[in-house]
Amino acid sequence: MPATSAHQQFAAIRHKVENGERLSREDGMLLYDPAIPLQELGELANSVRERLHGNVAYYNINTHLNPTNVCIYRCRFCAFRSDLRDPKGYTMSTEQVLARGEEAYENGCTEMHIVGGLHHKMPYSWYRGIIETLHRAFPTIHLKAWTPVEIGWFQFLTKWSVSEVLADLREAGLGSLPGGGAEIFHAEVRDQLCEHKADAHKWFEVHRAAHQLGLRSNCTMLYGHVEQAFHRIDHLLRLRELQDETGGFQTFIPLAFHPDNTELAEIKKPSALADLRTIAVARLMLDNVPHIKAYWIMLGIETAQVALHYGADDIDGTVRHELIYHDAGATTPELLTSQRISDLIEETGRQPVERDTLYRHIHRDPSDPKLWTIGSPVALAGN
Repeated sequence: MPATSAHQQFAAIRHKVENGERLSREDGMLLYDPAIPLQELGELANSVRERLHGNVAYYNINTHLNPTNVCIYRCRFCAFRSDLRDPKGYTMSTEQVLARGEEAYENGCTEMHIVGGLHHKMPYSWYRGIIETLHRAFPTIHLKAWTPVEIGWFQFLTKWSVSEVLADLREAGLGSLPGGGAEIFHAEVRDQLCEHKADAHKWFEVHRAAHQLGLRSNCTMLYGHVEQAFHRIDHLLRLRELQDETGGFQTFIPLAFHPDNTELAEIKKPSALADLRTIAVARLMLDNVPHIKAYWIMLGIETAQVALHYGADDIDGTVRHELIYHDAGATTPELLTSQRISDLIEETGRQPVERDTLYRHIHRDPSDPKLWTIGSPVALAGN
């Protein structure tokens, strides 16, 4: 495509964005064209980001809990999973789960992000028990847990419907769903990455059911492996379609593929420029998803900071005990303090706002960080 033609088409896209018009599949493909300067793309995405969120950048104080890495699946992109008898394999006891919850509470966490392997020796009651035990012991901590891959496994174990599984977990204390397990929806890519894992239909079935039950959720896309631009745009459009239907997605998180220690180790990790383009494209295409997250664990701190001017309005949180992407070669710190995150946001010229999982403003007691109250959702720009 000649540069002049691409430039003219980008001008038409800019006009659409400025007038609040929805972008098409063809528009999305053009945004991935290298002929479109990244800086211009970023400026356009930033205009949407500031229209929605002004100068605010969100973060939270959270911890990760991966109760087991033993998994029946052998996804080619995963460095976290383990076989049952592998020395690397582990399964946490109730005491270890409670200790992690105690640590989260003592450090002022408002959220626990809980995902893990599908342990073929553990019954559904074990997975449910993790939620129930933590919720009873630490009721102020929001439990964001279990991807559609795990929900599908629970459905297999219980022979219940998806809605029945979700309702049971909600009764136990489930607060919302993370967005993992999406990878790339298109079958010709998904079959190469994880052919036996829950497919795109199951992923959407679970999130649709969750939204119908009043549970909010996130959505993700794993990029930078064997997929092409077409597959990424197809993925975003499918997310946009479900959001039109349910309105239940809160945040989209682009996940950069980390190849180390996976079966795809020969693939080069996405560059910072590719990361920024993907974030900007997501902000422009997902006109109905409120938030775009620059997940610093995967992007690196510096790229995540820049992303706050390329469409992202959230940088994630303290992220205690993240294992999945560090096992895959992430070299970012294993923990950032809330003060450090706030400072990083301020360095970009943005206003840091601590949020809870549902994007309500957190008010901390200066004398004791463990004491906090929830305010109203942070007002959007112009409201």
